[in-house]
Formats: sequence, structure tokens, C-alpha cells
Amino acid sequence: MILSNVSGLGGTAKDVEFASLHFEVLLAVRAMPAKMPSEAELSKGDLWVFGYGSLMWRPGFEFLEHVPARLIGEHRALCVYSFDHRGTPEKPGLVLGLDRGGACRGIAFRVSAKQRNDTVQYLRSREQTTNVYREVMRSVWLENEARQRVSALAYVVDRGHVQYAGRLSLAEQLRHVQQGHGRSGNNRDYVLSTVMSIEAQGFRDQPLHQLPLMLHDDTPLHLHPPLQEGR
Repeated sequence: MILSNVSGLGGTAKDVEFASLHFEVLLAVRAMPAKMPSEAELSKGDLWVFGYGSLMWRPGFEFLEHVPARLIGEHRALCVYSFDHRGTPEKPGLVLGLDRGGACRGIAFRVSAKQRNDTVQYLRSREQTTNVYREVMRSVWLENEARQRVSALAYVVDRGHVQYAGRLSLAEQLRHVQQGHGRSGNNRDYVLSTVMSIEAQGFRDQPLHQLPLMLHDDTPLHLHPPLQEGR
């Protein structure tokens, strides 16, 4: 059985009953090849990595500096069904991806040349467990005094992957976030930690900020604090 992206037209997204397709979904995911650039496409010398989701508050790798940055041409969206870190095939969660159009503010991390290969391998083991992202180099503009443009490693959603959710309604997003729980924890804390990190940078991501008020309840939070200066 071959699964394909069946997102509806006109902004109506798919709502697949993954639980009934558990075995077929796992086969389809594992059959999808990773889309990775060759080593020649990766920056020489120090490597910049663009974080827009959990990488902003839990990078997991050593870096020399982190700088607020902006990427043009793609935007942050809860558009990836999570079968692993924040959900399962039976009860998918919902995580962030860079999707086409618009712009995205995030954090650019500068990694030393000697740590470049280890960092790339770490990111692939973390981000590409089901190959739902395309690993690409993108121009990002650093929001520091120099205002320079650098080429940074970024993870963009693969729209042809079975886990691409498309544009879900707020109610659909909420349902998946509330039910999602995977090996990295519950989906709710992922969303709230990301919103906290965005607010610590002094801006708001309006589509993402609609969820927190709906998610806050009496359930204990296990949030990750934003990165501190000097880290």
C-alpha cells in the first residue's frame, strides 16, 4: 500500500485515521528516502544552523554564539504530524515545519568548524527520524549590529511526505496537540515552550499564539526556559 499526501484543496487539510493504518503508515514512512545535501553544499568553516521550533530552546549541540535571525521565503507552521517525538502513528501529535511562503523569525546558531560534522549528524538523528523534512541551506539575515546575511542549515517540511498535515484549522491543531505524546514528551509542552521562546525574543507569531490560552489548564507544565545570553 502506497500512502500519499491527500491534503484537500482550498486550505482544507487531510484528517487521516492513522490508527487504522498503523502498519501501512510505518512502511510508507520508512520507505521515504532522506533528502540531504551533499557535504559540498554544507558551509565550509563555521556552520550556521537556523532554529525555529524546539531548536530555539533545546538546541542539543555546542555553539559559539546564537543570534536572532530572519529567514525569507518560508514561514513557521504546525504542519507536521508527529509519529515519534510528540506523538505516535495511533495518536499523532503536531509539530512545526518551515512551509513555503512568508518569512520566519528564529535563532541562528554558529557552530565551530571542528564541530560541524558532529552537529550535522546529531541534527539528522534528531530531525530526520521519519525523513519528513528536507535538509537545505538557506540565506538568513542576522538581527545583530552587523545585519549580515549568512547561509544556514535549515529543516523545511517535505510537502510530499505522508506526515505533511497542510493547513489545519485551529480546532484540528488543538485536538492533535492535546492528544500528542511521544518519546520527547507531550505535545502541549512543546508548543508552550516554543511560544515562551518566541516571546523572550520580543515578538509574537500570531497563528501559533492562538493555542496557548486554549492549552493552559491545571495540568502541570514541564517547559524549557528560553536560552540565556552568554550560553
